[in-house]
Amino acid sequence: MRFVEHEKLNSCVHCGLCLAACPTYVELGTETDSPRGRIHLMRALEDGALEPTAEVMRHLDLCLGCRACEPACPSGVPYGALIEAARPFLERHRAWSRRMARRALVAVLTRRALGAAAFRPLRLAGRLSGRLATRSRWLALAAAVPRPANGEPLPATIEPLGRPRGTAALMTGCVAASLFSATNRATARLLVHAGVRVVVPRAQSCCGALALHLGAAERARVLAKRQAYAFAATGADWMVSNAAGCGAVLRDYGHLLPGDPHAAMVARRARDALELLAELGLPAPVRPLAARVAVHDPCHLAHGQGVRAAPRTLLASIPDLQLVELDEADTCCGSAGTYNLTERAMADRLLARKLDRIRASGADVVAAANPGCLLQIRAGLIGRGLDVTAEHPIDLLAVAHGLGP
Repeated sequence: MRFVEHEKLNSCVHCGLCLAACPTYVELGTETDSPRGRIHLMRALEDGALEPTAEVMRHLDLCLGCRACEPACPSGVPYGALIEAARPFLERHRAWSRRMARRALVAVLTRRALGAAAFRPLRLAGRLSGRLATRSRWLALAAAVPRPANGEPLPATIEPLGRPRGTAALMTGCVAASLFSATNRATARLLVHAGVRVVVPRAQSCCGALALHLGAAERARVLAKRQAYAFAATGADWMVSNAAGCGAVLRDYGHLLPGDPHAAMVARRARDALELLAELGLPAPVRPLAARVAVHDPCHLAHGQGVRAAPRTLLASIPDLQLVELDEADTCCGSAGTYNLTERAMADRLLARKLDRIRASGADVVAAANPGCLLQIRAGLIGRGLDVTAEHPIDLLAVAHGLGP
């Protein structure tokens, strides 16, 4: 075995029902850029019938890892596991310069101190960009970065009024902690508002998702092990994330760290914040929000975790808020972890498609429950000069419940 078990590869019967669900196939129309085409390439690599040339790696690198093919597959092919197994194998065959660049990206994005330092100049550029943001992809991205949130860090434990309905361990993330700390605070407040005790493990770090995207499997396992131990030590009833990509990898800890009881426990108890809030219920909102809101389904929330109804159910409870239909709501926006940094051309094509659908919806606000999607879509809206904002559903809910600005 070079990188993956044969039985997983052989579960694909090449029926083609995945084709219409694959964003890169829809854009390019080439078999090698479809799920079944990539499985064919992976099988040839595994058998040694094909070498990982630049052309082969290009087709596999263009995979978003969005897992949209999984719900469409009648055979239950674990495509996400296949492409994640292939990435470390491909990484060993890259040109030295590109491999070092990707390792540097892993280091920056999975270490909070480095990430925070890297985002400071981006924030400064965003403040100074003004109208130039519509002329430059990078200035639009800089303008999309939220300004630093005021307020104290979250305490280690937050108690609700009355007897707790349970305890949630809140994952604050790496990129989310640096850029979306206000959303983390809003998540904690909403959970407490729902009667939940919230604990914020001090020993937590990056969950490992971004390292997996870049083929750094060993780094991902180190991070996942650290995270699993920190969260399992809380004994919480739920391990909660407000970032779709992080939540999806938490649910997969049992496979990422086989035989580790802490990882298995975290995987069993992992929940998306919106999913848990919808299940537990919230008091009636106290503020109306007069807005037309379209919901974008992040890939790792809809396809990776199977959470679709929760954001819509919660948002529909807000007075004066009107949910509007977004065509291709669960099609990838092109963010896909680090994809918009490593595969810019395709990421831009997918973003353009998403922006066309948003404009056609007539929405004032796009709600997206993932930091990467928010930055990608917000940058696209700014770049096009569209009068639409992109917000996390958690932040909208916090305002409606009188818990946020």
